[in-house]
Amino acid sequence: MHIPDGFIDARTAVLSGIFSATGLAVALARVRATLPPRRVPLLGLAAAFIFAAQMLNFPVAGGTSGHLIGGVLAAVLLGPSAAVVVISAVLVLQCFVFTDGGITALGANIFNMALVAPVAGYWIYRAIQRLAGKTGSAWLPAIAVAAWCSTVLAAISCAGQLAMSGTAGWRAAFPAMAGVHALIGIGEALITTLILAAVKRARPELLDETAQPHLLPRAGELIGFGLLIAAGLVIFIAPFACRWPDGLEKITAQLGFEHRAAKPLLASPFADYSIPGIASEKFSTIIAGIAGTLAVFLLVWALARTLKVKNSKPETEG
Repeated sequence: MHIPDGFIDARTAVLSGIFSATGLAVALARVRATLPPRRVPLLGLAAAFIFAAQMLNFPVAGGTSGHLIGGVLAAVLLGPSAAVVVISAVLVLQCFVFTDGGITALGANIFNMALVAPVAGYWIYRAIQRLAGKTGSAWLPAIAVAAWCSTVLAAISCAGQLAMSGTAGWRAAFPAMAGVHALIGIGEALITTLILAAVKRARPELLDETAQPHLLPRAGELIGFGLLIAAGLVIFIAPFACRWPDGLEKITAQLGFEHRAAKPLLASPFADYSIPGIASEKFSTIIAGIAGTLAVFLLVWALARTLKVKNSKPETEG
């Protein structure tokens, strides 16, 4: 769902950038005020995992593929504000280093995938849990529904940006984007649910916002295992990801505006997750993916470390 350069006009780009910058500033302030020091590595690891997972396009239908956004995954693990920071960092790195998403469309991509997806998805998740009461039986269904909704809502937001820019009519863009991402959302829901169920079984304290610091795993252990899992995704799965066009790419062809895509404004040695000079496409993807995974981990970890923690109160937002 990464919008390239050329698909949105200057007005939409500026408005999206303003909304995204404002949302990110609020999220940073919330993280600074609420993030306990022992949970700092989790932000970096979540960013590394989501970056690696977004390389894994899965087939949907009709020659279309999709990939994880990770909004609900990050929000349930870290809280919505931290999720905004994490996914924004992933999108910034993808844009400037891997030419995945246009520079002029960065604000729009952050708004759709780093604001709409995690924040809306999180509140849907919380609403379902409240309606279900305290039995706990609705935990996984709530995650699945929220993850699916987050993908569809982000796609609808993208359709609105395309319509506002005059790239595609709303009556065509809305059903096309919502329809294909309703299918992609099933994959998002399945992946998110399986990952969080595995985390709850193996490390339930990571999902407990009130867990005492001494109950959390040591930082070195957490970072080591987390990066190992992310690297495993890049090495063993990413080179074999589905090559079909993703939902947005499929819609551009169907609606006939693919010609509006502009060349990247900045050249990058890791464009399209590959490295020039390496003959093997799979090996090139692996090297670029591991470099990106480590880079986004260090970026978010360093950012989280620099934020002054005012208190150790966990984020409960509602």
